[in-house]
Amino acid sequence: MEMLRHPETGCPWDLEQTHQTIAPYTIEEAYEVAEAVAKGNPDDIRDELGDLLLQIIFQSQIASEHNHFDFVDVANSISQKMIARHPHIFDKAQANDAAEVREGWEDIKSRERANKGETRQLDGIAATLPAVLQAVKLQSRAARVGFDWPDVEQILDKLHEETREFEAELNTRANGNTPNQAALEDELGDIMFVVINLARKLDINPEQALAKTNRKFRKRFNHIEDQMSKQNKSLTDTSLEEMEYWWQDAKTLP
Repeated sequence: MEMLRHPETGCPWDLEQTHQTIAPYTIEEAYEVAEAVAKGNPDDIRDELGDLLLQIIFQSQIASEHNHFDFVDVANSISQKMIARHPHIFDKAQANDAAEVREGWEDIKSRERANKGETRQLDGIAATLPAVLQAVKLQSRAARVGFDWPDVEQILDKLHEETREFEAELNTRANGNTPNQAALEDELGDIMFVVINLARKLDINPEQALAKTNRKFRKRFNHIEDQMSKQNKSLTDTSLEEMEYWWQDAKTLP
């Protein structure tokens, strides 16, 4: 990376990059690691982890050029953090099970946030996180101080309430009026937030649940396309009824 960033003999593209310009690539590579893990191919996981590591090295090199920190500092920082957050391993604290480890982890993180001046309960949750993950973190953090639904049934009641509010806004169209797009967006956002809360309460990862459904949709839709291809037909020339037939057929496949 030092050679790629050499001011005289380095790569023109690499030399143009900044923390800001390569941040999107870092996010992209992290998602590709997650996809490789989901597929379960060790070679792909290895390759994608290498791509993600490159992003970390790239960011570290840029920082080093400004005398901020280097890759060794990054490695030392995470090592110190892991030692501090595992006092049951590296100190005399006790943790009898994974639940106690998680509780201690959160307590330590809370103290770390306080030391950085982040004193509010929701401080430290990045606004740049994907919306689903951010919602889970916001809800989990609030739940730690008791701001949570007592049971799943009450969350379902709230979901029904939010759905009715969305339908009421949507039904303005039936009266000849144009639905308020901003209001629809707000109501739909409320529904999604409650669904995510329901998943959290049931200990279901909503991101993984949706990703699973996405994979299922992709597989079934590809089946439709494959069947049309066998008939030398394009999807645009296929009726909805025929596509629905092959969609139902796809459900019978392993």
